[in-house]
Amino acid sequence: MKALFDKVQMNNLTVKNRLVRSATWEGIADPYGNIDDRSYRIYEELSRGGVGLIIGGFTSVAENDFYFDGMMRLSNDSLIPQYRKLTDLIHLYDSKVIAQLALGAFYRNGVQIEPDYMTADEIQTVIQWLIDAATRAEKAGFDGVQIHAAHFFFLSRFISPRVNHRIDQYGGTTDNRMRILLEIMDGIRKACPTLHITIKINSSDFTYGGLEHEESLYICKKLAENGIDSIEVSGNGTSVGGIKAHINEAYFLDFAKRLAKEVNVPIILVGGLRAKDTMENVLNTTDIELLSLSRPLLREPDFPNRLQNEDNAVSKCISCNRCYSSDCHKCVFRR
Repeated sequence: MKALFDKVQMNNLTVKNRLVRSATWEGIADPYGNIDDRSYRIYEELSRGGVGLIIGGFTSVAENDFYFDGMMRLSNDSLIPQYRKLTDLIHLYDSKVIAQLALGAFYRNGVQIEPDYMTADEIQTVIQWLIDAATRAEKAGFDGVQIHAAHFFFLSRFISPRVNHRIDQYGGTTDNRMRILLEIMDGIRKACPTLHITIKINSSDFTYGGLEHEESLYICKKLAENGIDSIEVSGNGTSVGGIKAHINEAYFLDFAKRLAKEVNVPIILVGGLRAKDTMENVLNTTDIELLSLSRPLLREPDFPNRLQNEDNAVSKCISCNRCYSSDCHKCVFRR
């Protein structure tokens, strides 16, 4: 019998419970990736609230990636001390923290370049950016890194048949399109052997000609065979509105349940989890190991503590998605 507040041992990582804060966009770093007291307050509040593992918000690996305003970055060594302060705050409360390594898009001379038009050297540059960012994450005290290959950002687009039409070793077949992920993972493992390496990946691109369930399942199996430590299942077009407890929760469950049965690495389910009994049922009727929350923790950063102390706890989040148009992506109902 699995319980929400079991301690979980994964490769290179032990977490105090099965609850994960999924990477959540804040958009408050300056153009160079520097963070300020707002970020420290957000992450200290989350860790104090009882979550076992925090995955940091979208953290770009490139100096010239301006896909969004307000991205955190691990693109140069000067940023390490302020991120070390962040991880130290989180560790005070016995939570673990992973840096989400991401690239919004690849730019050449200020122009966004799709995978089809990148040179082989440019692909190697991107791979090295992620490896270097992982090294900085380790120096900054992160317990692991997440390769962000979801939500149609750069890596998600690179592995998608909708976008990638290359005819070299990085395109055409599924194995070729996913080669970039294996090379990133292998490079990080060699550079940082003690880091936990996870990945966030679309179960489906939900777009014509894109990645679909069977191909995503194949990619995840290959990642598992080649040493990924855990996989967070997501999809293109997340944050479904109008989620109600016991009615339409856990919208990526079917794929995650199947994947968890077919691989030997921990699967993290994200998407529309709201009620304690739903979460416990997922854990005890599937092979899924961890459950990831985003919007509920914007509404209640201490929701994990409430889950631990209340038998019938249900999130106060109503999935209105107004947080996405608010300053710092805060819940508009929090006072």
